[in-house]
Amino acid sequence: MLLTLAFRHLMVKPGRSLFLLLGYSLGVGVMIVLLSVGEAMLDQARDVSLVGGGEITVLPEGIDVEALRTGGVSGMFFTIDRARFVARQALGGPRESGLIAAVSPSLESKLIYIRKDGETVAVRAGGEIPGRARAVGAGLTVLHGRWEDDAADSAYVSPSAQQLYDEIDHFHLPEVPDSSWGEWHYFNIIAAPNEWWYVSLLVGGQVPAGKWGGQVLVTHRRPDGHYERFSEDNPATRISFDTTRANLAIGNSRVDQTEGSYRLVVQTGDISIDLTIEPRAHHYFPPVQLKEGPYPSGYAVAALRAEASGRLCSRGKCEEVRNARAYHDHNWGVWRDVTWEWGAASGHSLSFLYGEVRTPGASESQEPFFFSLVDSLGIRQVLRGREITYRGSQPTAGGEGVSAPATFEFIAGRNRDSVRVTVQVHEAVATRMGTSTLQRHFLQMRGSFVLSGMIAGQVVNERGDGFFETFTK
Repeated sequence: MLLTLAFRHLMVKPGRSLFLLLGYSLGVGVMIVLLSVGEAMLDQARDVSLVGGGEITVLPEGIDVEALRTGGVSGMFFTIDRARFVARQALGGPRESGLIAAVSPSLESKLIYIRKDGETVAVRAGGEIPGRARAVGAGLTVLHGRWEDDAADSAYVSPSAQQLYDEIDHFHLPEVPDSSWGEWHYFNIIAAPNEWWYVSLLVGGQVPAGKWGGQVLVTHRRPDGHYERFSEDNPATRISFDTTRANLAIGNSRVDQTEGSYRLVVQTGDISIDLTIEPRAHHYFPPVQLKEGPYPSGYAVAALRAEASGRLCSRGKCEEVRNARAYHDHNWGVWRDVTWEWGAASGHSLSFLYGEVRTPGASESQEPFFFSLVDSLGIRQVLRGREITYRGSQPTAGGEGVSAPATFEFIAGRNRDSVRVTVQVHEAVATRMGTSTLQRHFLQMRGSFVLSGMIAGQVVNERGDGFFETFTK
């Protein structure tokens, strides 16, 4: 019956019937095309070979996912910040070992420039680590020759202790010579509950323009509560450093790193130090560029927690220490009229690190600090800190009329991941840091902390002690 009516309507009103048929056909055709495109995109999304293999693809922050279909993973020339740390620890470290079998770093369509015979040519290049690519199902079919990991590939994904600490702790050259450039190794050693040492081996000035030198700085907090300070200046001719190694020599003092073990030797005036410092596994913070522009500033922590053994001597009195708690970091940058907030502390199972460099004219709200929570498996979480609130006052050593806070507090993170840290300051030493436009006192404080909060749905609580730095007028 319906078919008979359709044919009769076609004979009586052929134009209207054909127009109606065309409309239905277009609608059905569009639907078929959309379904086909959707099915094709779904098939492509399931095809891991299109995005470098694996089950999950980690993309650079800010990249449009549609770039996967138009220009590859790096179609917009984005890169993942601190990709080595992400591959080695954040994803490929022991924390996720039960979940992630392999991590395969890759570059696609990276823009590079090659200069030959006075001519610069722009090319696009890509790269993968053969063993890791095969592990995630994206290995190449090699028709001739070999495609195997070389030494550089192995150093990228699984460096030796020597390679890792040289990478973290190597020295730098300033892009532009600056009289306020400084770079240093800093060590903190707790010889006893009421005795500790601050040791810095510093290179600074207009490196490598010629107007530069080095200093060895030591502050000793004696068991009786008094502070001793020692310093020695050395010209450039007595300094040796390496932009590929952690080793540094200033006069008769030096830092040597061998297979992840540090040898700290200080020979200056009335001070003699000879220590072996062993960083704990995974207790490091990768090199970061905290500031760029006219005030470049970099920071790395090679040993958030370490053990020091050896001899400490001051004014002829020596003591042997064994497995004393220690800390080591590395700083570089332009420090003219610059201040900072910093702290590193440890409890029974958790350690934390926070810091921020504040350049002239910047407020605390403009430059919030980072906060890193670390456990035996490495960095557990990195959060953005909120304003530090200092309360109360107490006298300081080394600065007449200069007060240190009695307590301070801050919150890092928000919503699901957030921690609160409260610090009771027990001791502080002040150092006058006067420049052409900034007159401040640098405070080095020791105190105890209480940490509480929630990380990834888990409650965290810790108590311990540490060292903290700030500036005051």
